[in-house]
Amino acid sequence: MKLPDEMFRPLVTLVIAVITVIQLVTRPPSLLALTWTVTAVVIAAAVTAVFALDQLPDRGQIAVIGVYVLFSAPLFALAPSTAGVAFVFLATSTAGRQLESRHVSVGLAVAGSALAMVSTWVAEALGAAEIPPWWLGLTAGLPVYFGLVRRERVAAQAAAEYTAVLEERGRIAREIHDVVGHSLSGIAVQLDMADALHGAGKSMEANEAVLRARALAVSGLKETRRAVHALRESTLPLTESVARLAETHGAAFRSTGEGPVGVEIAQTVIRAAQEALTNAHKHAPGAAVEVRLEYTPGVVRLTVADNGGASRVMGAADGQERAAAGGMGLVGMRERAELLGGKLFAGPEGPGWTVRVELPR
Repeated sequence: MKLPDEMFRPLVTLVIAVITVIQLVTRPPSLLALTWTVTAVVIAAAVTAVFALDQLPDRGQIAVIGVYVLFSAPLFALAPSTAGVAFVFLATSTAGRQLESRHVSVGLAVAGSALAMVSTWVAEALGAAEIPPWWLGLTAGLPVYFGLVRRERVAAQAAAEYTAVLEERGRIAREIHDVVGHSLSGIAVQLDMADALHGAGKSMEANEAVLRARALAVSGLKETRRAVHALRESTLPLTESVARLAETHGAAFRSTGEGPVGVEIAQTVIRAAQEALTNAHKHAPGAAVEVRLEYTPGVVRLTVADNGGASRVMGAADGQERAAAGGMGLVGMRERAELLGGKLFAGPEGPGWTVRVELPR
């Protein structure tokens, strides 16, 4: 099981601290008092860095990590046969990961490397029994790079998540604009007309305008329910969502190819399928309807075609009626497809009516 970073770093720090203490007790170093003093400061700074660093202001963070780096570097030379040598590498990695300033992080890493190297010479001069190679201390600052990379990756992930949230908000805003905005504006126009007609003494025409406003309200409510359903359906795979829509409307369905598509693309395809199936049911009752979903390397294509009904062949007048009746929904779908770099065709094709939308993947 992979531990998250929030658990991994504290666990590693505590394990190294415990092992270091045990090793210093069982195998006391030659410079005992100095080693224990440095070790105590390092452990205190390490524990603060992993458990309380985020609660400190920027200067407090720099101070804690500065102590962590500058005291763990000599521990590298004072206790080379213990787990304490790992502290300086953890410290420089923490500097790169936690500190806002790259310059401060790199500066502390360079100082840690230099101090670790110098500490080997000082420890030798003080008579320490075990001295690591002086050049090994130069590697102490290298983990700052991994800390910086980790920080950049976390920042990029946060930015991507924020962008996804903004895209989702934009998608919902377009749904509200397309559905609710159109219905409310139509209702307002009809009610203004009814008010004007009533003031002119034309009560019958005013009542008709009110009835048209009511019809728009009912239609808008249905469209809003469809939009909410589409938003929920977008969590399903696109093929499954379109297949369920086709089944609900009694249409045949077939799909070719497969592959992932973006949420915005999937949502547009689902909305186009809903619009086309609703229009087919309304204007060609009893017609056989087929829904085809095709995935190609560069395009996802949805086609909804009906045969115009069992008892008739669609003529020019029928096509004009279909285009006028379903105009607003189709116009909205066409605009949305064009915003995504795609295109939409809606018109007579063969014996019936076809709606086809193509969107880039």
